Amino acid sequence: QVQLVESGGRLIQAGGSLRLSCTASDRPRPPYNQAWFRQAPGLEREMVAAISWSGLNTYYPDSVKGRFTISRDDAKSTIYLQMDKLKPEDTAVYYCARDSSARVPIRKGLNDYDLWGQGTQVTVSS
Repeated sequence: QVQLVESGGRLIQAGGSLRLSCTASDRPRPPYNQAWFRQAPGLEREMVAAISWSGLNTYYPDSVKGRFTISRDDAKSTIYLQMDKLKPEDTAVYYCARDSSARVPIRKGLNDYDLWGQGTQVTVSS
């Protein structure tokens, strides 16, 4: 069974930086779009970054644009989320996810992703 395992979450002060990693137990060819989502208590899960299967395209919502950067290293079956200038409102459990379809444009719906990690907690203190 394919698994995604996230790491890198921790408590950090506002203004700091963190890098999250997500490693898959397989190495699909072709690669799939992958994304990072987050969910804060009482709120819906939301996408914060996505990267296309080619690595050439990315997507960020306005809330994190300019502060978060997603990247992928297919040789290591790993994607990363570099988070800079963190704010208390970034506090959430962060999940990585893989699109259910190969070679499609970046998709933003929760139901478009069928493989999820267990999540890693990021807490930003003020």
